[in-house]
Amino acid sequence: MSVRLRPSQLFIRCLAEDKNGYWQAVCLDFDLMAQGDSFAEVREKLDAMVNEYVFDALEGEDRDQAAYFLTRRAPWRYWAKFYWYQWLRQLRATRGPGRRHRPFLDLLPLVPSH
Repeated sequence: MSVRLRPSQLFIRCLAEDKNGYWQAVCLDFDLMAQGDSFAEVREKLDAMVNEYVFDALEGEDRDQAAYFLTRRAPWRYWAKFYWYQWLRQLRATRGPGRRHRPFLDLLPLVPSH
């Protein structure tokens, strides 16, 4: 079976927020969440979670339900926040909408990492 992806489908949307002393990040496309002490730490944790998640869906124990797991999305309120802060980022034409909220894109892992 051949699968064709649009370039926009090669990226997953994520949002990280400073929550008064710790960072929380959510992967909107798979409804995954991580916490850490810094933006770098939470992004690294979320990347590892996404890689493991995609591996499990494609090659691991969740293969039988891959269609469900690869189309599971975060609740709409996170999507609204993501697009709001992304719009502010573009409006300001700076590195981000501020230090407390950072929408970002990550490359979808196309090859399982195990």
